[in-house]
Amino acid sequence: MANHKSAKKRVRQNEKRRLVNKMAISKLKTLTKKLLATTNKEEAEKLFRATTGLLDRYADKGRLHKNTAARKKSQLAKFVQNLTA
Repeated sequence: MANHKSAKKRVRQNEKRRLVNKMAISKLKTLTKKLLATTNKEEAEKLFRATTGLLDRYADKGRLHKNTAARKKSQLAKFVQNLTA
């Protein structure tokens, strides 16, 4: 365990950031699952816009690697394109 005051503070900050990141990734996974469960193309396009926006924000903030975000966006776009109207 940390002995210095600054190290103790760093432990507290890291725990807060870990929880925020965990919530963010959980939100992203939930949106993705909701999108993949959709069979209606209009609903899927709406969810796709929300999900890709979230992916872009997380990539900008460093919660996701930019290539990971791009790969996920590509996979979701392919799924939405293959839905029938």
